[in-house]
Amino acid sequence: MGHDTRPRRFDSVSPAPADSAVIPRHVAIIMDGNGRWARARHLPRTEGHRQGVHATRTAVRFCAARGVQALTLFAFSSENWKRPSAEVNTLMSLFVSALEKELPELVQNNIRLRFIGEREAFSDKLKHRIHEAEAATRDNTGMELVIAVSYGGRWDITAAVRCLAVEVAEGRLDPASISVETLDRQLSTAGLPDPDLFIRTGGERRLSNFLLWQLAYTELYFCDVLWPDFDEDALQAAFEFFAGRERRFGRTGEQVSHERA
Repeated sequence: MGHDTRPRRFDSVSPAPADSAVIPRHVAIIMDGNGRWARARHLPRTEGHRQGVHATRTAVRFCAARGVQALTLFAFSSENWKRPSAEVNTLMSLFVSALEKELPELVQNNIRLRFIGEREAFSDKLKHRIHEAEAATRDNTGMELVIAVSYGGRWDITAAVRCLAVEVAEGRLDPASISVETLDRQLSTAGLPDPDLFIRTGGERRLSNFLLWQLAYTELYFCDVLWPDFDEDALQAAFEFFAGRERRFGRTGEQVSHERA
């Protein structure tokens, strides 16, 4: 029998357990560990990135099936340009091929695609594919899939501040009126809720310049599983961790309990 290449409906993903309580509106993931996964198997690092694509597909299907509003994936940081050219070239090639292969499934499942980050260094081919993918899904109303590529949190904040500085210089904005909400609207994630749940795979315990402003009150979940092995069970464990958290946002536990009563 041949392999079924038809786009898969996300509702065919295993449903959430009946007792799953709180679902995060926005999940942000640093997909770490591809290189170590490959090294442990005596394979080139690039093979780890190829296998990571399968885990990415699983995460998208899992989150969409459970009603997550937005999923942001850290695919390539602004600092990753410093990696060996062969690895960078492979990653860029994977982006192009993944866009071509995954776009029909995203369209069928009403997923809206957004890319954030500096695009100037991309090839014309990749820029064109990104534009096509965003245009093809622009009117979709389901989960928003945000791909952070050539992205850095400091770059994001700096660019937002620069936009506000221009408005002030042109007399269109009073500096005294600048607020958290004003800056929020200039960030690359404008229009999205801040992440409720942050996941980093691969065993590292740091943010690595990812969504620095947006993660202010996010629940942080770190695990040792390498990204190519991060499956539905691992995702469910992260969601259960989130469901067990008491989110106070600066308030006391007593205040939160009183509001729930």
